[in-house]
Amino acid sequence: MIDAAIDHIATELNQYVRRTFSLSEDMVVVSSLLEQDGTVSVPVYNKLVLFLVNIEKDTTPQQLAPHTHSDVARVIESSPPLHLNLYLMVAGNFGGGNYAEGLKFISAAVSFFQRQAVMDRTSTPALDRRIERLMLDVENMSMQDLSSMWGMLGGKYLPSVLYKVRMVTFDAGDIERQSSRLQKPSLVMGS
Repeated sequence: MIDAAIDHIATELNQYVRRTFSLSEDMVVVSSLLEQDGTVSVPVYNKLVLFLVNIEKDTTPQQLAPHTHSDVARVIESSPPLHLNLYLMVAGNFGGGNYAEGLKFISAAVSFFQRQAVMDRTSTPALDRRIERLMLDVENMSMQDLSSMWGMLGGKYLPSVLYKVRMVTFDAGDIERQSSRLQKPSLVMGS
């Protein structure tokens, strides 16, 4: 489901960028910046690159007890869903004479996410059915944290903005317990 969330965000952003700048080619890619051997990934040249930098459990207070669903005939208990936050980097990988173009595309991304901070099936009908909604917030980073992160990524700094994507929910839907709500009436035998 993580891949579906990030792909959806990239698709929506790409459509916006293509419309805004009247482009025929995709400018947004989901990719790491570097290959495993440390070389720059080829499909990221002169593109806005979206990549995952962290996954965390949402610490918002949640119901920890099993979820109970019921209807007229039965009660079903299942594990509570797991709510995750994704940290998604949007980086402009434009070098040399294209550096200003990269800044233009980063600005477009910020503008798009400000307008489209919540993605649900009403605002973006193509959202995967397993995802209720995605909420994007800019995540502020200190210069030290930013330097550490880019060092960890193994690359040189690129103009970028980090977004916290809230409420990616995993719900396996596994039934742990099921019981009948209907009780058979007791029969009382006369003596």
